[in-house]
Amino acid sequence: MSFGKKLSRFFYNHAETAEKHWDQELNTHYYKTTKDKGLSKLEEIIKGSKNFRLNSISEERGEISFQVIKGRKAFVIATVIMVRPYQTAIDFTVTSEGILPFDFGYSAKLIKQLYEKINKELTLIDKN
Repeated sequence: MSFGKKLSRFFYNHAETAEKHWDQELNTHYYKTTKDKGLSKLEEIIKGSKNFRLNSISEERGEISFQVIKGRKAFVIATVIMVRPYQTAIDFTVTSEGILPFDFGYSAKLIKQLYEKINKELTLIDKN
């Protein structure tokens, strides 16, 4: 990753994962599970934390949205898609809230923390 790209992450208030992200830590993660179990595990993590407030779950779309309510505020959408039997992709989109139009890398750091929590609960296959 070039220095310019690394530096640029600090001047946005938004981060999202992708199949082939320039920041390898923000690549889509694949887990050995089904879509329903992946959504259920995410819901458990969110409801089990005092830092998050669940907004909505769309089982048919494989989306769950929630807010970070402690510390720096942020809005998060997680997308869970089963790409093959027992191979499910989980992606995140995070937008932080604040006075400044950038968050000094907070949104990317939050995604990494969310993946760490999920990695403890589900079997990670690949970070593509």
